Amino acid sequence: MTRDSKLRDDRLVFYANDVERLEGELDGFLELSGARSAFLIDRDGHLVTRRGEPMAQSMESVSALIAGSFAATREMARQLGENEFSVLFHQGARDSIQLQLVGDRTLLAIVFDQRTNLGLVRFYAKEAARRLEGVFGEISNRPASKQPMLSDNFSEDAAAALDKLF
Repeated sequence: MTRDSKLRDDRLVFYANDVERLEGELDGFLELSGARSAFLIDRDGHLVTRRGEPMAQSMESVSALIAGSFAATREMARQLGENEFSVLFHQGARDSIQLQLVGDRTLLAIVFDQRTNLGLVRFYAKEAARRLEGVFGEISNRPASKQPMLSDNFSEDAAAALDKLF
């Protein structure tokens, strides 16, 4: 039972207004940096949200691979005497990606090409990560009384909506 409650406590619950705030931060970052796209992924590899140019690949697969890459690099850091590396960079012939830890739970992944440069991306990513960490902090510290709740008759309303639909 204790393990289940810890798992619930470690998870963040996002509501529509939370996602809008996160997307606003990502939009601002993309405009300033000139990067192609940015997305937020939890450390378990689940996509929180993404902004910018669409990707042809499955975002679920890419998110899981990013989280796996970050986890493997964390172990490499520990082997070298570091707690973890907070920023990773992979350069390709056409596209590059920077992965950055935001707080304790989330990764900011930034895809960019020759239209911008690593220095500009890193400069604006540092500020974006700080701002995103603030948003995540507000979400995780939200008092239980401020959490949006389902109405008392939610089940009945949902059943009625499904009956109407079918």
